[in-house]
Formats: sequence, C-alpha cells, structure tokens
Amino acid sequence: MQAEQLKNLIVNALEDVKAQDVSVVDVRDRTSVTDFMVLASGTSSRHVKSLADSVVVDAKEQGARVNSVEGGGGSDWILVDLGDVVVHVMLPATREFYDLERFWRDAPEPGAEGSE
Repeated sequence: MQAEQLKNLIVNALEDVKAQDVSVVDVRDRTSVTDFMVLASGTSSRHVKSLADSVVVDAKEQGARVNSVEGGGGSDWILVDLGDVVVHVMLPATREFYDLERFWRDAPEPGAEGSE
C-alpha cells in the first residue's frame, strides 16, 4: 500500500470513531523515518485507546503492517508506527503541550546551515 493510501485509510479510521482535530503533517522533506505524521485527539484515555485500536484494525484488514504500538490503556498518548505513516493519538492537553505539528512544520530543511 502506498503512503498516500495508508494516510487516507488512517484518517478515515480515525474519523469513523469520532477523532477530534485530525491533522496530517507531510514530513517527507524533513526526515527519512516516515512520510506522514497523523495526529488526532481523543476525549478520554478510553477514547484515545479506541482511536488507536481502530487504526490498527483497519490497517491490518487492508494488509498494512503495524510495526509497533507504544502506550496503551490509560495512556494520554498512543503512537502507532505503520512505517510510511506514524500516528499520534493524544488527549488535548498532551497534544497542546508537545505541539508536534509546530515542531515538524517549523523544522529546518535537511542540510540547512546549522541543522547538521
């Protein structure tokens, strides 16, 4: 499955379970680790877990490989690594504190002066 297709599958899986503030950050020109970061918020720890579970189930049903899942029940942040797409599902306060969208959007271009 191509990265774009996987990203769309993940966004749909999150929206199906009522994720809040779904955001996609294209990091292809920033890192070789992944192509996209998908961020979403849940209303409670249980909702965060349900969102992450939905991503894993839908991805596996479509033949995508889930490399790892970090965090779990009761967590305020769960990371799902699907290789070309990394998913961060967080409680709103955690998401605001770490502000990953700003971090990745404001990161210097690879090879920019002072970034190596």
